[in-house]
Amino acid sequence: MKLSGLRVIDLSSFLPGPYLTMSLADHGADVIKIERPGDGDPGRLIGLSDGPSTVFFRNLNRGKKSVVLDLKRQQDRAALLSLCDSADVFVETFRPGVADRLGIGYAELRARNPRIVYCSISAFGSTGAYGARPAHDLALEAMSGALSVTLGPDDQPVIPGIPIADHLAALQGLSAVLMALLRRETTGSGDYIDIAMHDAMLAACANIVGPTFAENRQPVARHERSTGGAAFYRIYATRDGRHITLAGQERNFVEAVLDKLGRPDLVVLCTRGPGPHQQPVVDALQKTFGAMSLSEAVTWLASIDSCFGPVNTLPEAFEDPNAQARDMVVRDAAGRRHIAPAIRFADEPSLPDFREPSLGQHTEAVLATIRRDAIDHSGHR
Repeated sequence: MKLSGLRVIDLSSFLPGPYLTMSLADHGADVIKIERPGDGDPGRLIGLSDGPSTVFFRNLNRGKKSVVLDLKRQQDRAALLSLCDSADVFVETFRPGVADRLGIGYAELRARNPRIVYCSISAFGSTGAYGARPAHDLALEAMSGALSVTLGPDDQPVIPGIPIADHLAALQGLSAVLMALLRRETTGSGDYIDIAMHDAMLAACANIVGPTFAENRQPVARHERSTGGAAFYRIYATRDGRHITLAGQERNFVEAVLDKLGRPDLVVLCTRGPGPHQQPVVDALQKTFGAMSLSEAVTWLASIDSCFGPVNTLPEAFEDPNAQARDMVVRDAAGRRHIAPAIRFADEPSLPDFREPSLGQHTEAVLATIRRDAIDHSGHR
């Protein structure tokens, strides 16, 4: 696999860091997850279980080794530093300054291992106005402005169904780690990566900041092209209480739907850009889909060149024929379902180990390797 031979030390918890390091593990990296004594990663206690751990935990920590260390103890810190001497990547999600106070900051690790790629993920980054202020996903969605344009029918902010800031920070971190590893091949040196969830959310606003950057104003969500102001980028209710989305504003999609509807006269309204003038198109489409069941709407739209998607439930989403055909749902030896890696290679594909570690399962085995290495390096037999 692409990352075989890569050693990763993972001091992260909850979602962003574990998703990053699991992505590395899925492609062959040896990921050693360092957990605190007691309950370990809080993700072990989040949500429902269908086996030895919660679904939340195993979908973010499969294929890793679990080592329990108390970093307030000098002996355990020394063990961690010894592990880092031969590591390629180090990932932590402490508040800024905590790793330094524990004696495991980048300066300490780099002095011992100049090749290490050290990735810190935090709410606001290691510099800036908010310092060690804590925040989770929803707060960062709010502060980035993204929540201000994620509105319900009453024009009030709604909570997105997935933790967008968490995943964006994880993916930005993954990209950065791989960039740093690639550059290390030339320079021989690692680097420090400072990922702020706040930064990741702001960077993701590229397609909605036109009114803000061009006219220094808040977008009116219900008038903008991707947040409600376009008839062909919108959610419509169907007769059976379900919903269908149109998600393609290109003229060929608009013409295909409106021609089939017998309303080619409405095309011109859609070519003038988003805004209230598209309301007659919205009304015509809502009347059409409101008279259909979701299944009928899907069949109707699939018969023409249209860009659409049903609003699936989560069970429907993972049973979708395309998801099934691409093996996005896989089962382990116990029959439990897992989300498959989204990164696909033609050569050396991922080979996830779907077993999640029990808390501290690998502590003795991993620490034994440190002791053996120490003996080898001292020249004793």
